[in-house]
Formats: sequence, C-alpha cells, structure tokens
Amino acid sequence: MSTGVPHPLLSIAPASLRPTQFSVGKAEVAAKRAQWEKLGRKKRKALLESHCFPAVLGPGQHVYIVDHHHLGLALLEEGVKKVSVLILRDFSWLEPAVFWRTMEFNRWAHPYDRHGDRSDYDAMPIRLTELRDDPYRTLAARVREAGGCAKDATPYAEFLWADFYRRRFKLSRGKVDARVMQQALLLAHGHEAAYLPGWSGAIG
Repeated sequence: MSTGVPHPLLSIAPASLRPTQFSVGKAEVAAKRAQWEKLGRKKRKALLESHCFPAVLGPGQHVYIVDHHHLGLALLEEGVKKVSVLILRDFSWLEPAVFWRTMEFNRWAHPYDRHGDRSDYDAMPIRLTELRDDPYRTLAARVREAGGCAKDATPYAEFLWADFYRRRFKLSRGKVDARVMQQALLLAHGHEAAYLPGWSGAIG
C-alpha cells in the first residue's frame, strides 16, 4: 500500500494523461490552441514551465488530471511532448471502484456526460482525445468571460452553469452566437440562477 507521494512533480506526455470528466467545450479548446499558436518559442517554454496540471495517481499508476482539461487537450493537439504534473495524492493502491468513489468524494471527478446525465465510472474516457463536446460548457465559459458571473473556485462550477442553460433553451447546431449570448446573460442575472456559484446578483 502506498501512503505518500515521493515524487510529486512529474514531466508527462499529454497523451498519457487521463481525464476525470466526460466532456469539454471544444470551442474553448480551439481558442486555447489559437492562443498557443500566436506565442513564440520563448513564451511557449515559459508557459509550460510555469504551469502544472494537478493530478492524482490512480490504479495502474495512471495519472488522472483533476483540472485544466481544455488546456491539456489543446497542448496535446498542438503536439506538445511533455507537460508538468503535480501529484496531489497517491491512490494507485485502491481498487478502481473505490478509487472513483474517493475521487468524487474529494470533488476530483465529474461523472456526468455531455448531456448532463450521470454516467458509470467504467465509461470515463481514458484519453483526453476521447472527451466529447458540450457546447453548453462553452456557453457557460463565455458568459463568465462577458461578466455574467464571477469566477468561482467551486469545482466544476461551469458545468453547473452549463446544466442551468441546457434546461432552458436549445443551441442551434451547438453554436453560441450573439443572440444566444444576450439571452444567456439575461438569465445569468435572474433569480433562477441565484443558486449557482459566482452568481453576481439580479439587475434592476
């Protein structure tokens, strides 16, 4: 049984990182790729040196990241060979079922699919490239960026916002346009959204 993390800081290929959620906003991934492509060699190196992916060591010695899935997928798609990973806990000695229950208890796993429905742990993607697109997750991020709500430290906060919007209107072909943003920002300041992390209050 392992009880400690002798080497908490690792250098790992993005392709070896395992996700702890089912979906991302693919438009956000594309935006991060565009930002990366604009950087010169020195700035790219500085970004990689200053950024660590928080992770947990799981069964089979696999590394499960617990945040920054969008950036991880973007760097993988951009062909980055290595990223820095900070191992928060070593749960490699746990049985898979216990591992996932422990991860969820610590709010290090989000077992809900791109439709907001709960899924089995066994169905969790094992590669970042297997993450599915949830356009409502993109909408939630853009609402926050537009000032519709405040950034909140609550784990998976934007997934809660995504589910809030998912229940209220449909996105035509999964696109977030100006009309959708106007409607989403109005809803963000309504009393119905008051339970959500980062809610900034009603207007008027």
